[in-house]
Amino acid sequence: QVQLVESGGGLVQAGGSLRLSCAASGRTFSSYVMGWFRQAPGKERDFVAGINWSGRNTYYADSVKGRFTISRDNAKNTVYLQMNSLKPEDTAVYYCAASSLTPGTRVTEYNYWGQGTQVTVSS
Repeated sequence: QVQLVESGGGLVQAGGSLRLSCAASGRTFSSYVMGWFRQAPGKERDFVAGINWSGRNTYYADSVKGRFTISRDNAKNTVYLQMNSLKPEDTAVYYCAASSLTPGTRVTEYNYWGQGTQVTVSS
């Protein structure tokens, strides 16, 4: 069982930056693939970024490549999402998720979810 708590969301102007954090409980955090997803009002939950257990392999949605960076600190049971050059279309609730499977981009591949943190980018 893994419990996830996101933080770091807020209101930022276009072009600005935010860093999201996701703190995980449980002693087996390092064995999980971690991912970030986002959901805008009236839209489906979409994959943003993922990272394997060691942190050596990362993968991103095309819409955020070059602007967002996912990382993890297994000693702190925490995964991060650094978001730079933010755009109004990045506005959404951002969710942290954990998967005991191989790295994936689908919602159904992740077992555990946080409660989400709101990111709002003003133009």
